[in-house]
Amino acid sequence: MSDQPQVRPTLLYHLYRGASALLAPLMWSKVAGKLRQHGVPEARVRERLGYATLPRPAGRLVWFHAASVGESLSVLTLIHRLGEAAPDLEFLITSGTPTSADLIAKRLPPRTRHQFPPLDTGAAVARFLNHWKPNLGILVESELWPHMLVRARGAGVPLVLLNARLSPKSVASWTKRHATARFLLDQFALMLTQNAQTAVNLKAMGADPARLKEGSNLKALSDPLPVDQDTLTEVRDAIGPRPVWVASSTHEGEEETVLAAHKALLVDHPDLLLLLAPRHPNRGDQLEALIAEAGLTSIRRSRDALPRTSTQVYLADTLGEVGIWYSLCPLVFLGGSLREIGGHNPFEVMQAGGAVLTGPGGYNFAESFAELIKAGAAKEVTSAETLTHAVGAWLTEPHTLDTARDRARGFLARQSDQMDQTVTALLELLPQK
Repeated sequence: MSDQPQVRPTLLYHLYRGASALLAPLMWSKVAGKLRQHGVPEARVRERLGYATLPRPAGRLVWFHAASVGESLSVLTLIHRLGEAAPDLEFLITSGTPTSADLIAKRLPPRTRHQFPPLDTGAAVARFLNHWKPNLGILVESELWPHMLVRARGAGVPLVLLNARLSPKSVASWTKRHATARFLLDQFALMLTQNAQTAVNLKAMGADPARLKEGSNLKALSDPLPVDQDTLTEVRDAIGPRPVWVASSTHEGEEETVLAAHKALLVDHPDLLLLLAPRHPNRGDQLEALIAEAGLTSIRRSRDALPRTSTQVYLADTLGEVGIWYSLCPLVFLGGSLREIGGHNPFEVMQAGGAVLTGPGGYNFAESFAELIKAGAAKEVTSAETLTHAVGAWLTEPHTLDTARDRARGFLARQSDQMDQTVTALLELLPQK
């Protein structure tokens, strides 16, 4: 911790305390209703009030709090690394959504358990901390809950803001409330940012520069997507030597652009196959009709069909097979980005050895795409014409695609090196055995 004096709470913080106490019943009703709708058992629903459903393990406990699915899964690799470095450590993950709870339960590392986080009220947070007594608290990305932060630090828990990521809108909002932002950031013993720009933003919000370090991007180090090798071999054999490109996680309003680009590409590459994997496979009927309207032939994966020599679009309208398509082809356009949808995880492509094309609407991964484009591991496209040009360039000049893939591998390697530094920094904050 820096020698800088502790920052005093602000009037806005005191107003928040009062408002959260008054609104606690409404907050509880809302979150409990959502969990019950998903069939979460009542005992687990009450975890949101701070009532634990598992005992606290003996020994040193590291607590990770993550907002949702992506953030929750991103910490698993770090937990594995910490567990290997310090075999006595125990781990707790808290996340608020039933989906994240279900996915984490299937992939829990050794000595790890999951709970729903307490509501950000004084009583719920106090119950949570009194039961779990974490030796280190790690908040992932941008979860700045005032009660959680202030009470944890008051209980002597060193706090870390990990993989810190703040949108320009969030930075602007907090900068207007500089004193309160400074007070909340003062609760952290360490802030590990995804990139240099986030460090600049946190300083502008009032963070102590002595507590800021650049860390790794956890999502870049998540486990690769699963691949069924038999299916991969079967599809690869069916395609044969034909050139292929993938358009993955596309949304409504994007496929028209992708299909227009594919039609243009077929002029110079008449045997080219487009593997189209929509984000929502239940749109298969709609997309089959759209492909026909574009004058292209297609076969649907959901009907257990394999591409033929006459197939121009292989419609991969199934769940859980995206890892197969990324392993099949290293040239991937990642959807959710031609419209203002937020984009999808580029690192899943890179972990399979691919390079990424993205539209300008991937704001959920804005920092990552900026770095990847600068490094030459990704390219941005904005229209059917620019998508045609980018795919065509990588098809006709394969060495440029190989260069992009090499840059992607280099980026992932740097993240792995930084992960080692992150592990060391976190272990230094833990009390000795």
